[in-house]
Amino acid sequence: MSKLHLVFGGRVKDPQGLDFVDPSKLDVVGIFPDYAAAEKAWRAAAQRTVDDAEMRYVVVHLHRLLQPDAPEA
Repeated sequence: MSKLHLVFGGRVKDPQGLDFVDPSKLDVVGIFPDYAAAEKAWRAAAQRTVDDAEMRYVVVHLHRLLQPDAPEA
């Protein structure tokens, strides 16, 4: 199984947290086949909003959600 990664972001209530203000307005950057590609996309998205402390982008490891009991390789 591929180790898919989702990159998305949006405005958060607290810059230290992940409580998004309006989940319906999340910016979904995309789904990527590996962490390196996801990290590159995350960096690009985060850099665009670097001056806005309330914008936060994250990488989600979809493979961990699809197979939560699978050992990490």
